[in-house]
Amino acid sequence: MKYQLFNFSGPDGKPHVGVHVGGKHVHFGEGVIDDLLEEWDNSQARLARFVAEQADGASSMNPETITFLSPLYRPGVIYGAGANYRDHVVAMAKAFGMRLAADPKGEGIPPWHFIKAGRGTLAAHRQTVSYPGHTQRLDWEAELAVVIGTACRNVSEEDALACVAGYTVANDLSARDNLRRDQVDVTSPFRFDWIGHKCFEGSCPIGPYLTPASFVTSPEALDIRLWVNAELKQDSNTANHLYSVAEQVAYLSQRLTLYPGDVILTGTPAGVGMESGTFLKRGDSVRVWIDGLGELETTLR
Repeated sequence: MKYQLFNFSGPDGKPHVGVHVGGKHVHFGEGVIDDLLEEWDNSQARLARFVAEQADGASSMNPETITFLSPLYRPGVIYGAGANYRDHVVAMAKAFGMRLAADPKGEGIPPWHFIKAGRGTLAAHRQTVSYPGHTQRLDWEAELAVVIGTACRNVSEEDALACVAGYTVANDLSARDNLRRDQVDVTSPFRFDWIGHKCFEGSCPIGPYLTPASFVTSPEALDIRLWVNAELKQDSNTANHLYSVAEQVAYLSQRLTLYPGDVILTGTPAGVGMESGTFLKRGDSVRVWIDGLGELETTLR
């Protein structure tokens, strides 16, 4: 039976793990999902037994009153894929007259990733995120997030998905006016500020659930949508990935070991604010939905 995991704040103020199964939200135990990832194979066996033997009889929590925490409490490295949807590349090239490769693999171009800071950037489902003071052009990016469950190094594409613990929903909030430092000469390697662009408090909302990989038939066939307030902004499918999840895991593992709790944000589809010059404002509500994984809501203040 399919189940999903979530972290939440218990009555004691401590983090607890919950299981979403059969439409119910039930308590699994004190602790965090990160603990389960450290021995993921054993944890899956425990969870399967719990779902089969206890979940039906457990009392259900009201999802509207749950204080969700990020599904990762102490994440590892967060890798972000850039320009990894065909529709996004086409839209950006059209909007800005860029010469972007529509078929980078065909041109022999490898995947491209940046690193987003860890725990300080995470925000939970329904969490209010403060609008950062260093930007006036805050953008949204709906993303499929991949959570590693098994340490892997130099893994093949064929074996890469076996290293994935599960998937969750993410929003890679981006301060577009921080990427380039205009006061720095255009020829300088220090002109680009990826920390200012991608790393600030709450810039990586994820959740509410971690869906085990065994319940996702293919990460390359998932509808993905984002709304700002009630307006649909992004509407695509992960079939538009330029580099698949397996290709990204394999590529990154060639550079260094991936560990349980590491996260890969796999790119965003067309419809980001930068394409139209429309950006987020204080008071806006952003919802990201991925088929079978759930819906993530973030409010800006």
